[in-house]
Amino acid sequence: MADSREEGKEYQEPQGAEGGEDIIDDPILEQGAVVLRAYVIERINTEEPSRHVSSEHLGGRPNEQQDPHVKEVVEQLLKIADEMNRNAELQRLINQVQANCAQDIFMKVARNIFADGINWGRVVALFHLAYRLIHRALTTNHLENIRTIIGWVLQVIREQLHSWLVQQGGWEGVISGFSRWRTVAIVASVALVAAIVYYRKTR
Repeated sequence: MADSREEGKEYQEPQGAEGGEDIIDDPILEQGAVVLRAYVIERINTEEPSRHVSSEHLGGRPNEQQDPHVKEVVEQLLKIADEMNRNAELQRLINQVQANCAQDIFMKVARNIFADGINWGRVVALFHLAYRLIHRALTTNHLENIRTIIGWVLQVIREQLHSWLVQQGGWEGVISGFSRWRTVAIVASVALVAAIVYYRKTR
């Protein structure tokens, strides 16, 4: 049932699946794209300060990261990510997912991250996976993959997370509803490890 609906959306909205540009007039999706790009930029600045990446490099608009609400949302998401970065098994598994992986592989891993529930930690797990793939695309000079990966994340947000995000009051819900982030991060790490292991077993 979900599959046929997803296939229909891929054909109806190829721009969102391919480009990742903010061509959609849905605030949840538009802010999701901005937050994801900000997340990627902040992680790169932390891990590789000499590599200068802007929103435009990732298909965004100049100065879109200046919104204080976006900065606060990203700050909270990065706290979870820092904890997830300590999971060596998770890093090893993510490194085995190819930067130019097919859409069905990415979607299979994403569906499994949220298979038994949604929370902010699992949203970060999705962003974390996308960041690793985008970072690899940057370092291997496969820049054409970047907007594709962002488009995939937007598709997951649209098809799996949209209703939940609306219930949270949008992306800013991570600020007010954010507690026990270390526990959330550990649970999300386990979910992402399980998702990648599942993908490798069913490949």
